[in-house]
Amino acid sequence: MTDVTSFLLERLHAAGLTDVVAVEPAAGGLAATAGLARRGDGTPVFVKGFAKGFGEPPSDDVFAAEAEGLTALREAGGVATPEIVLAGRDLLVLSVLRPRPGTEAFWERFAHALAHLHTTTRSPRFGWHRDNWLGRRRQVNTWDDDGFAFFAQHRLLRWLGEPRVQEALGTADRAALERLCDRLPELLPVRPACLTHGDLWALNVMATPGGRPALIDPAVSYMWAEVDLAHVWTTAPPPEAHVFFELYAELTGLDRDWRERMPILQLRQHLAVIAQFDPDWGAADLVRATLAPFRRRP
Repeated sequence: MTDVTSFLLERLHAAGLTDVVAVEPAAGGLAATAGLARRGDGTPVFVKGFAKGFGEPPSDDVFAAEAEGLTALREAGGVATPEIVLAGRDLLVLSVLRPRPGTEAFWERFAHALAHLHTTTRSPRFGWHRDNWLGRRRQVNTWDDDGFAFFAQHRLLRWLGEPRVQEALGTADRAALERLCDRLPELLPVRPACLTHGDLWALNVMATPGGRPALIDPAVSYMWAEVDLAHVWTTAPPPEAHVFFELYAELTGLDRDWRERMPILQLRQHLAVIAQFDPDWGAADLVRATLAPFRRRP
């Protein structure tokens, strides 16, 4: 048993789940240590935690905020999420989902689920009643009536102070981002706020045991629906997902120009990747390409 799985087993027992008999490491997590635990009756559960020496929790509320987000998506938005078994300071235990099937039919179901989430959870304000977490960085969700101001301040400009972002983006790049933020009302249409997942890359789309689309690892807030759409669009969805975008656009009444807006909306996630990971998988190059039209020529 590795140090990581030993830690998870120890923490599970300390949290009262004394019937857990084994833990196996699970792949895929970038911000925390994850494993699949087996209880005495054979029931599997998914567990993730912040193990000493493997990444301390950035705050005491990380898993509580994640659990709250999962509950909000399920109860307010009608989207399937894993059941919460335990949410503590350094441990989150969830029911086990399964990998999504590689079929167009699954992505059609996901289009209906995401469209329902976005069209039935409208809010007059942008934000959330508390801050939560995007990976290992705090996501500030201070309420704002202005979506452009909220997106600029709390989803784009907030990353400029991060050391890795300062290293990756030069003075001209940062100035270009500020100019882009000033012009957001010209570049993007006025849209209402709705409940969003907030970290909707393709690997956070899974399936229930019955095959229903299910979501994990949220960073929820009331934001533009297209922020979620942009995240799926630009994180290598599989070929069978093409039907998802067409159907989602039809169900939500998107205009024909939505694809052209995706690079601007995805800037937030690229900046978050630069801030937290090395290498950044090309995120800095994508940011610079999007900012190119906003640089002042000498």
